[in-house]
Order: sequence, then C-alpha cells, then structure tokens
Amino acid sequence: MQRLDSLDGVRGLLAVYVLLGHMAPFAPLPQWLQDVASHGGAAVDLFFALSGLVITQSLLRAGGRTAPFLIARAARIFPVFLVAFAVAVAVAPLSCGFEFMPWITATSPVREICVSTWPRAWLPEIVAHLTMTHGLIPDAVLPDVWVSFLGAAWSLSAEWQFYLVALLAARQRGRLCWILMGLAVAGTAWRLAGPEAWQFSRAFLPNKGHFFALGVASLAVVRLENGAWQRYGLVFAATVGICATQGTFGKMVPPLVWTVFLAVQVAPGAAAPRAVVAVLRSAVARYLGSISYCLYLVNEPIHKIAAPALGWLAGGNGWLFTVLWIPVATGVPVAAAVWLHVYLEAPAIRWGREVARRFSAKGGVAIVQGRGRGV
Repeated sequence: MQRLDSLDGVRGLLAVYVLLGHMAPFAPLPQWLQDVASHGGAAVDLFFALSGLVITQSLLRAGGRTAPFLIARAARIFPVFLVAFAVAVAVAPLSCGFEFMPWITATSPVREICVSTWPRAWLPEIVAHLTMTHGLIPDAVLPDVWVSFLGAAWSLSAEWQFYLVALLAARQRGRLCWILMGLAVAGTAWRLAGPEAWQFSRAFLPNKGHFFALGVASLAVVRLENGAWQRYGLVFAATVGICATQGTFGKMVPPLVWTVFLAVQVAPGAAAPRAVVAVLRSAVARYLGSISYCLYLVNEPIHKIAAPALGWLAGGNGWLFTVLWIPVATGVPVAAAVWLHVYLEAPAIRWGREVARRFSAKGGVAIVQGRGRGV
C-alpha cells in the first residue's frame, strides 16, 4: 500500500488547528484571529474524509477479516481515549475560572467549549461514551450527550459507526461509498424535516456520511485506478450538494480543501506550490500527524485545568493572561500528546497489530475479496 506522506502531514496540521480553535476563545485575542481559528468542525470533517480513505485501505490490508480489523482499531482508539476520558470526567465539575477572566462575556464561544457542570444523567452518559454509542442518541433522550465530559470524543462515535458500516458493506468499495452517500441523504432529509427534539448530533453517521464517502472514493484516486477522478467527481458533487443544504458557503469548503489535499498527495508537483508540498511532507508535520489523535483528545481537559490557574495568576489582566496562556495551552497538550504516543498509543498499536496478525493467521471470516471495484 502507498504511504500517504502528504496526508500524514495534513492530519498533523488539522490536529494543531483544532487545538488552536479550542485555545483561542479563552484569550482576549483580536476578533479576526478568533474567526480564523473558529472552524474546528470543518477540520473534523476533513478528518472524516481522511478516515474514509485510510480505513478502506486498512480493510484491504487486513484481508477483509472482521476480528483482526476490529482488534487493530480498538487498540488504536481505546487506550488513549480511556485516559483522556478519565481525566475529563475527573475535572468535569471543576470551575472553568471565568470569574478570573472579565473579558469573557455571557455569550462568549468559550462557554460552549468549557462547561462547569456534572451531567444529571451521568451514568448512562458515561456508558454511552465507553461504548462509543453517544452519537446514536437524539436530544429527546439525552440532551447534549454527544459533547458531555469530553467534547472532542463526539467524532469517535461517528468513526465507530463508520467502521461497522464498512465491515458490513466492504465487499466492493463502490457499494460502501454509495451506502454512505445514501445514509447522508437520509440524514439530510431528517435534519430538514424531522422534529427538532428528535434531531441527531454531528456524531450521527448519516449527518457525516458524505465526508466518509469522499474518503472512500479517494482510494481509487490514490491507487491511480482508471477513471478514478471521474468517479471521485460524482461523489464530490453529491457531497457539495449535501453541504449546500446547510445554508452557508463555508459548509462547502471542506470538500474543496480535501480535493486539494488529495491532489497534492497524488500529483504534488502539479497541484500546489513546492512550499506547500514541503510543509505537508515535512518531518515536523508528519510527526504531528503521528501524535494527532492524542493531541486531539487531551487538549480540552488540559485547558480546563490550566485556564483557571492562569486566570487567577494574571489577576484579571487580559494581556498577561494571553502571554501566559498561549505557550501553556499549546505546549502542555503537545508534550502530553508526545508522552501518550510514546508510552501508550504506539505500544498499543503494535500490540493490536500483532494480535490481529496472529488471529488472521489462524483464519477467520473474510468479508473483502480482492481489491474491489468502483469507487
């Protein structure tokens, strides 16, 4: 399988962007800078497209066997998640320290990122997170369960829903791609016509299926299959159409950006300036890609611990808080992500791959035959 060098760098830069988006609202930064860093949701959409590509490739590498694939994914996802989730649960009732930050108003976006409450239905919400089912629960059942305790973990529920669909429909990539698009169309119809109380969050696969489909369609492009770009174009057009139903041009940007990233991966010399290619394929960007999952999960709990302490230390001085906050809010999560990657994530991945390899060697039920056809 081809190594996705440029897309590894993309993963790292997206994780840093999400970190900055969580960090910026705490400080009294200029509004234009706040606006630049306020599109974390779009960055996660790009993560979903990347996941669609990588997971489809992983299924082929695993020979399509269900158990080896799930073992490898669980070893990849759960160890770091459990640590980050445990910390998030422990700090959930703590104050965010807004009383020390007079620049934060009642309507500041940071109040949606950092919440100082213990959920009333805390036990079922914890169970939902541990089973990765929190994206399947509408507001009428458990309001805001998708972002309780550890907000960033909402995307993990969507990921696991995608894994299960991929396992059930992976005999051909084309079928998987269009099943995901069908789910996205159904999700869009429900979002536009369904009762408000019974709406689902962004963590519900039908609300993000088009981005996963875009990634699945991208594999044919990466593998340079005949007609791949034409088939990708159909999925791209359908994805843009679904995004357009959300009412703003900004919602259509992620598929456009993803297409540029894909072109850089496939034809770096023709798709982008050398400086852009050099950044995406640099050792720094690729290393950030290797720690991106850890960085994505740990930054919110760390920010909740650090913000009150620095707010108290700054004594309500916004300039002093900003000077202290930026290096702490970026450096500490990166350091924690490096530690988690070295001592937990990487060993768990190696263990999962070894267990999956042994299981695969003993036999099992294959669900993918050959490379598949279509997108």
